[in-house]
Amino acid sequence: MRKTIKLALTAAMILGTTSAFATNGSNLIGTGAKSRAMGGTSVGVAHGAESGLSNVALITTVKDTEIAFGGTIFMPDVSNSMGQPGMMYPAETSDADMNVIPEVSIVSKINDNFYMGIGMWGTAGMGVDYRGDDYNFNMVTNLQLMQFGIPLAYKMGGLSIGLTPILQYGSLDMNYNGQLDTSSAFAGGMAPATSAVVTHNAGVSQDLKIGYNVGLAYEIADITFGLSYKSQIDMNYKGQMSGASQPFADFGMFGGQALSDNLSTPAEIGLGVSYKFNEHTIAADFKQINWSDADGYSDFGWEDQSVIALGYEYQTKNWAARIGYNSGSNPIAAQATADDMDPTGSAVNMFNLLGFPGIVESHITLGGSYNVSKTTSFDIAYTYAPEVTETYSTADFAAFGPMNPTQITTTHSQTSLSFGVNYNF
Repeated sequence: MRKTIKLALTAAMILGTTSAFATNGSNLIGTGAKSRAMGGTSVGVAHGAESGLSNVALITTVKDTEIAFGGTIFMPDVSNSMGQPGMMYPAETSDADMNVIPEVSIVSKINDNFYMGIGMWGTAGMGVDYRGDDYNFNMVTNLQLMQFGIPLAYKMGGLSIGLTPILQYGSLDMNYNGQLDTSSAFAGGMAPATSAVVTHNAGVSQDLKIGYNVGLAYEIADITFGLSYKSQIDMNYKGQMSGASQPFADFGMFGGQALSDNLSTPAEIGLGVSYKFNEHTIAADFKQINWSDADGYSDFGWEDQSVIALGYEYQTKNWAARIGYNSGSNPIAAQATADDMDPTGSAVNMFNLLGFPGIVESHITLGGSYNVSKTTSFDIAYTYAPEVTETYSTADFAAFGPMNPTQITTTHSQTSLSFGVNYNF
């Protein structure tokens, strides 16, 4: 047990030095190499100890004791440019292009009905690094989320129910330094034509809050049905959102008031089903992520996100192959910029696409497992998110940058590699 705790603490320290771009908004499509190789499916299909976070009811598939340790290497490719149609500044690429997210899951069968475990999972994050790029405000953002949980599950016949109390650690850092146009269009035409340097650098803010996940699974014949719910977790990062928005509020945006420092992890509900026949398993999940009700994300106009995940596994005695597909609607909505008296929409568009561009929608996945012994196996998964491009208006009256750009364009694609080691005894 002491060795396991040391491994968990080491992984936590690794996460503390990195950030990640997740794929469904700012959430990972799945935790663990098995789930990620099958498109993120995890609500209606069991992945052993790794199910403790996605659908805790499915940890009842662990035969005795299972330890799963792994991580994901994220390689996002994000670039941004601002300007006027036909006269855009050269696109600059974010330097935040490689990140590491760890995971540790442990589950034991206590008796024929009761199962329990412990785990820690990197669950979400995003960040960009445009330092040295004046046209992109020298913007640097870094959001990291890690959850610690104690999965508990009870099984009676084909029905399983479970609960995972969650302790969530989060950190957020937002920095920028650039020019904001304060022409006469601001303040209803009363301000003189000029520009102002706006900056924000409050250092890293951290928070620790409690939440919970609940799950239900029912198995009949070769079909498994799953239901999961993840509670909203209300996080507060002192000086980050308020400090970043204050210079813009001073010029009439955000209703003239700085935003609060709340940035909640949204609630999520999931439905899943899987069908197993011979060596084959087919799985499908549907998830709804409630960004619009989460503090902070609602301030920036994020919309609820529907996610569909499909996965297939072919499993033999010694190895398994997996493929999958995941599709989630873009939660970042373009804000209207037509009201000359309120340029808030322009500021929101800039912050979303420049600092938090979680716009990737579709994902193609594959991977597999190999059993090196009766007790030990290795997992691998590869995820590819094709490039997407979004262009939002910043409007003449709410121009950003030194040459009064009227639009912002962000391009985002990503690849990732996930690895896992499983030990059963």
